[in-house]
Amino acid sequence: MSVAATGDGSAAPAAELVGVTKRFGPVLANDGIDLAVARGEIHAVVGENGAGKSTLMSVLYGLHRPDAGHVLRDGKRIRLRSPADAIAHGLGMVHQRFRLFPELTVAENVVLGAEPVHRGAVDRAAARRAVEELGERYGLRADPAAQVGTLPVGVRQRVEILRALYRGAEVLILDEPTSVLTPGEATRLFEVLRTVTATGASVLLVTHKLSEVLTAGDRVTVLRQGRVTGRFDTAGTTAAELVQAMIGRTLGSAGPARSTTGPREAAYALEVRDLSLSDRDGVARLSGVSFGVRPGEIVGIAGVAGSGQRELIDAVTGLNVPGPRDSGQVLLGDAPVRRGRDPEVAYVPEDRHGRGTASEMSLAENLLMGDQRRPGSHTGRLGLSRAAVRARARDLVERFSISAASVDVPIGALSGGNAQKAVLARELSRRTPVIVVEEPTQGVDVGAQERIHALLAEARDRGQAVLVQSSELSELRALSDRILVMFEGRVVAEFSGDEATEALLGQAMTGATTGATTGATPEATPEATPGATPVATSGDPA
Repeated sequence: MSVAATGDGSAAPAAELVGVTKRFGPVLANDGIDLAVARGEIHAVVGENGAGKSTLMSVLYGLHRPDAGHVLRDGKRIRLRSPADAIAHGLGMVHQRFRLFPELTVAENVVLGAEPVHRGAVDRAAARRAVEELGERYGLRADPAAQVGTLPVGVRQRVEILRALYRGAEVLILDEPTSVLTPGEATRLFEVLRTVTATGASVLLVTHKLSEVLTAGDRVTVLRQGRVTGRFDTAGTTAAELVQAMIGRTLGSAGPARSTTGPREAAYALEVRDLSLSDRDGVARLSGVSFGVRPGEIVGIAGVAGSGQRELIDAVTGLNVPGPRDSGQVLLGDAPVRRGRDPEVAYVPEDRHGRGTASEMSLAENLLMGDQRRPGSHTGRLGLSRAAVRARARDLVERFSISAASVDVPIGALSGGNAQKAVLARELSRRTPVIVVEEPTQGVDVGAQERIHALLAEARDRGQAVLVQSSELSELRALSDRILVMFEGRVVAEFSGDEATEALLGQAMTGATTGATTGATPEATPEATPGATPVATSGDPA
């Protein structure tokens, strides 16, 4: 193991955590952790879900007070009783879930609480100038007058970073910053972070993506079960070494095997026929989309953000069925999908907080959602049995390796990765004919990713039809028997899982395709073959 020295040996670290211990009741979240970030470096913090990463960063940002240990800033001990104290000491944090006001402008969000004042009133012109100057300096350009709610997610993240920098942050904590970004946006983010660190500022990067750690980080600290299990210079380590430190074992060399059940002979479990949908303003969001998913098959959906994936998922799950101005059909077997979440479709949404869970309800209650009216393992002689609900929840927690103090804690208290596993546990345990999953491993550690991929493959091998949308091309390639590529509301290419390289997928995602079209009805869809005739993009039909 390559162990890095702290800092450069001549200057005090920009920020340092010494002997930090934090408990939540019986749960020991951090156990005597030491961590130092040097000036001008990107320092990654990795670990399994529930390893204590978020708790540790919350201590550094003043959200939690440690039970033992302390924080140093430029070698001096400081007391952090709130985020306001952290900001006063030059510490800033960008949370995984953005904390912006969508109805306010970029400039208003950036200066909120620290507004420039002229003659007793907020100086809006000065606020706009401040945003423009910061954007120019750090490559974080954003229109100061734009309403935040109208901006794409990558630009909203820039606004969060601008807000921290406006308040004088010299140590910037980023919690899973790329979990909501496209690959291109993630690349631009790391370019920005290099610009930030070139000024002498420091970045603490909390992430599950080891490729990001190795390409963007300078050093990395690994946590497991609340303790430090490794400190590495990224230039002298490998992903395998990091995985070993994170989970105490190596991962399997291969992902789940492709389907061997011959699904192409079966009738479709899910079929989309010539589906066209428009939004409330009459703007076309889907145009002539046709494809099918058979039992015993995983079909992946790739595409840059905003290519129609969300509208398609809403249609196949029943959340948005075709209206009077729309055309086409979504069929489950021979029946049209039912409006308002069809019970024959298990659905794991990308937004696990807003769509997937009720944060104030308990883990046990969330694991029951959608099944509460069905007789089964959660009912007793008189109907719903609280003891049976809790017993069922404990079984799912064990089967899906969900880390929680008890099944009675609010699901909002779980880490993002464990909340994701809870939603997967609930949906996959239903054994529905069709499973639809958005971003299945978003925000989960590498060990959990391996387990989630295995669970989806098991569902496929049981004969369920699985539709997976993911921004991670490597994930789609590992899981999918076929991959459909969307561009501007159309399915513009199809590849078999074996032939789909990241280069081919990336080319198709820009509209320059070489795969077989799936724009016709599923029965007319040709098999995808390398070097096939380019298919039509959004402008002209084939």
